[in-house]
Amino acid sequence: MDGNVETPIVGAQVGSCGRTAGAPISRIVAEVAARFPGERITLGEMAEAFGDRAFGLLILLLLLPSLLPGMASVFGLPVLILGVQMGLGRRTPKLPAFLARQSVKRTDLLRLSGNGSKWMTKVEQYVRPRPGFFTSPLGDRLFGWLTAYVALMLILPGPGTNGPPAFGNIVMALGLVEHDNRTTAWGVGLTLAGCAFATFVLVALGWLGIKALGWIF
Repeated sequence: MDGNVETPIVGAQVGSCGRTAGAPISRIVAEVAARFPGERITLGEMAEAFGDRAFGLLILLLLLPSLLPGMASVFGLPVLILGVQMGLGRRTPKLPAFLARQSVKRTDLLRLSGNGSKWMTKVEQYVRPRPGFFTSPLGDRLFGWLTAYVALMLILPGPGTNGPPAFGNIVMALGLVEHDNRTTAWGVGLTLAGCAFATFVLVALGWLGIKALGWIF
């Protein structure tokens, strides 16, 4: 990490533990990018800077590229690790060294909070803190295990099986970051539907593969 790690995040609301609270996603991203002025920012640095929002934001950042063809399996393992940690009840991620060293370009991170990401602004107009079951510790655990299942769908090869689960998980992550019970609930529904579709496709492919082997041998 660079020498700015102890510098307070300007303009953020800071809780008793020194973590940012109540800020929209784009503002948090912009502030963290300002805190680390280097060309690239590691996931380990972001995990420390995001505090109790690290799980949601790291999962969000890792899942967005998985919507692109051929990219999902690359991010499946990191998402699986984060999901299992959440499912086991961790409040902040403990990244393995190989994952903590992974980095993103600072300019790419800033696009999430700049004019190039108008969709983020539209989402933030709807997403806001709403307490409820999905913002509770039990809801966080459910989020974690669903995320782990999504990661398995990303790792396993199958036509059209990556996008639907990943999209639902992205909506869940947005709700988690903003402590929004309603958005997280929508994300859970979308994730369950996406995982059901992906599981059906993978099971059907497996069954067809077994049948094909039977015909051959």
